[in-house]
Amino acid sequence: MKIIIAPDSFKGSLDAIGVAAAIEKGIKAAFSTAETVLLPIGDGGEGTMETLVAATGGKIKEMVVRGPLNNPVEAAYGILGDGKTCVIEMASASGLHLISEEELSPLKATTFGTGELIRQALDDGFTSFIIGIGGSATNDGGAGMLQALGLKILDDSGESLGLGGGELHKASTLDFGNFDKRISKSRFIIASDVQNPLTGPEGASHIFGPQKGASSEEVELLDRNLAKWADEILKATGIALHDRPGAGAAGGIGGAFQAFFPAEMKRGVDVVLDYIKLDEHLKGADLVITGEGRVDHQTAFGKTPLGVAQRAAGKNVPTIILAGSVGKGTEVLHEFGVVSIHSIINKPMTLQESMENASELLEYSAEQIVRAYFFHHIHEKGRLFV
Repeated sequence: MKIIIAPDSFKGSLDAIGVAAAIEKGIKAAFSTAETVLLPIGDGGEGTMETLVAATGGKIKEMVVRGPLNNPVEAAYGILGDGKTCVIEMASASGLHLISEEELSPLKATTFGTGELIRQALDDGFTSFIIGIGGSATNDGGAGMLQALGLKILDDSGESLGLGGGELHKASTLDFGNFDKRISKSRFIIASDVQNPLTGPEGASHIFGPQKGASSEEVELLDRNLAKWADEILKATGIALHDRPGAGAAGGIGGAFQAFFPAEMKRGVDVVLDYIKLDEHLKGADLVITGEGRVDHQTAFGKTPLGVAQRAAGKNVPTIILAGSVGKGTEVLHEFGVVSIHSIINKPMTLQESMENASELLEYSAEQIVRAYFFHHIHEKGRLFV
């Protein structure tokens, strides 16, 4: 019996490695001789760098950069086992988790620190990049990142713009004189599941601004500012980002990559699954167990469980999902090879209790689920046969 364990993290509770370990413990309690393959993964958001570094035997380099509110923060980038590929999570430098709820300020939040990470990696000789752009606190259209890489964004008076999405309405001229020339000679894979355009009702500001602290008035202001920013980019590059799919990812940094970098945007989970070689591990597998903290209708929009199930279905391997909570709209997942979806909550408890006991709950659920799933392997003597 071969079981692939390929979960995402249970945010606020366990990282993907901890989730996979708990599931394996439950499987072994049921079938001690089962072959288990642990492939903790992410979908381009937080944890992706650590996942890829661990999967390839790479290493992590730490440094101090400007955080989303222009304060020093400790960030890092990963180096894959090939020694040639750099992995950056923008959340490491520009993430929502770096700001308290009381400090949220999308008008001021900047991607400058993400640019500093890229610049340092270029200084260190890297030309191949994977950049995950989930979990940002920003709505600056990637302007801060570009400024860190030498692009001068000037107002009508020729003065450089300040940092943050609140400044973009002043943009008048883009000066590429000092823009890092090494970028054009590098390759960037942008891991993102977001297909929203830069502006409008489905754009970065309207859809993601509120969760970053934007009031209804600030949402409208930010959207107008991004439209002005897109106008200037169109004049400078000939590339229209206003309605371009994916340009609204991570407060508009997706658009910056599309306009100024030799970049390819790919679904985050596919980037990770390719690097951990899931397709190869699926050979001879009997079952895949994946999961994340909450599974609902949004899971079908490219999140980890969906990506895993799609790959497994392509190899005729069934998938079971474990989740902290299960919301509405999950029935669509059965169309992608998901056999069943299970909440690990086994009795009345608070959210805090479930998060504190996630490891034990995952272990118990995994044991019971594989016992039920492999019931047909019961030996004639009444023992589970594996």
